[in-house]
Amino acid sequence: MGWGLHQARARLGKSLHELGPGIVTGAADDDPSGIATYSQAGAQFGYGLLWTLVLTYPLMSAVQLVSAHIGRVTGCGLARNLRGAFPGWIVTLLVAILLAANIFNIGADLAAMAASAALVTGGGEHVFVIAFALLCVGLQLFVPYRQYAEILKWLTLSLFAYVAVILLVHVDWPQALLGMVWPRNLGRAAILTVVAVLGTTISPYLFFWQSSQEAEDVATSSDKPLKASPRSAPEQYRRIRLDTLVGMAFSNLIALAIMLATAATLHARGVTDIQTAADAALALKPIAGRFAFVLFAMGIIGTGILAVPVLAGSAAFAVSEARGWPEGLEYKPQQAMRFYAIIVAATLTGVVLEFSSLDPIKALFWSAVLNGVAAVPIMAAMMVLASRKAVMGRFTERRGLLGFGWAATAVMALASGAMLVTSFAG
Repeated sequence: MGWGLHQARARLGKSLHELGPGIVTGAADDDPSGIATYSQAGAQFGYGLLWTLVLTYPLMSAVQLVSAHIGRVTGCGLARNLRGAFPGWIVTLLVAILLAANIFNIGADLAAMAASAALVTGGGEHVFVIAFALLCVGLQLFVPYRQYAEILKWLTLSLFAYVAVILLVHVDWPQALLGMVWPRNLGRAAILTVVAVLGTTISPYLFFWQSSQEAEDVATSSDKPLKASPRSAPEQYRRIRLDTLVGMAFSNLIALAIMLATAATLHARGVTDIQTAADAALALKPIAGRFAFVLFAMGIIGTGILAVPVLAGSAAFAVSEARGWPEGLEYKPQQAMRFYAIIVAATLTGVVLEFSSLDPIKALFWSAVLNGVAAVPIMAAMMVLASRKAVMGRFTERRGLLGFGWAATAVMALASGAMLVTSFAG
C-alpha cells in the first residue's frame, strides 16, 4: 500500500511538473479585460449565461491543441509557419491586427490593475500603471526563460481568489446548474454579451503564445521537433493533451467562478451595470464584505501581471517570426534586440493609451472587435496548416480534432459577424 501511494504521488508530481504552456495560456485568458466581461455577464444576466462557458471549453481546447501541436511538431511558432505557407501580405495583415488588438488589451489591463491597486491601497492610479508596466517588462528582459516560465506558472494561483469569493457568498446552485445547460435569455443585449464572452475566451494571442512556447521548449531543451524525432511523439502528445485540457478547464472554471460570484451578489442586489473589472471589485465591497472585495481586486492584479507579458510576448513572437528575426525568451536582450524592442514598445504604448483621453471601455470594445476579426482567418489558416503534410509531415492533425477546430472557427465567424452587425445596427 505504501509503495502504491508513493507511485501515485510520483505520477501526480510528474503530471504537475509537465503543466506549463497550456496552464499559463489558460490563466492568461482570464486577464483583467476578460474579468470585466465575465463580471458584466454575471451582473446583468445572473446565472443565465453560464452555458457559454460550457460551450467554449471543447472549442477553445481544440484550437489550443492544434496550435500547440504545430509548435511542437515543427519546432517553429505559428507566425513562422504561416509565413512559409501563405502570401506575405496576408501574414503581415493578420499580425498587424493582432499587434493592434494586443496593445489595446495591454492598455486596458494595466488600467484595471492600477485601478484595483488604488482601490486597495488608496494610492494613485498613474503610479501603479508605470510600476506594473516596469515589472512586466523587467520579468521578460532580465529573468532567464526557465525561471520566467516558472514564475508565470505560479502566478496562475492568483486566480483561485475567485474560487474563494464563491465560498464567501450565497450561490443559488439549482439556478446556477440550470444556467449551465439551458439558455434562457437570447435578447439583443444577451447576444452581444455572448459574443463578447466568446471573443474574450477564444483570442488569437493565445494561439501564438502557446505555439511559440512549445517551440521555445524545443529550443531550450535537448528535445527535437517531432518531425525530426517521431519516437517521442506519443509522450509529447500526451503531455500537450494533459497540459492544454487542464489549462483550458482551469480558464473556464475561473471564468465560471467570476460569473457565479457577480451573479450571486451584484445581480441579486440589482447592480447590473459593470464597466470594468475594478468596478466589479468595488461593487462587491458593500455586498460581500471587505475580504471578498480585496480577494477580487488582488486576483485582478495577479492575473494582469501574468497576462500583460503574455500579450506583449505573443505580439513579439508573431512579428519577429513573420519577419524572420531572431526571437525567443531564451535569448538575452542583446541577442534578439528587435524581439525585445517589440515587447517594450507594446507595453509602453499600452501605458500611453492609459494616460491618454482614450475611453478604456471603447478600447476594450475595439480590442474585442479586432480579436474577433483576426481570430477567424487565423483559426482557418491554423486548420489548413495542421492538415498539410508539407508542414506537419506524418503528424497531420486527426479528423476529430480538426472537426472541432473548424467548428470553433465557424462559431467565431458567426460571433464576430453578430458583434459587428449588432454594434453598428444600433
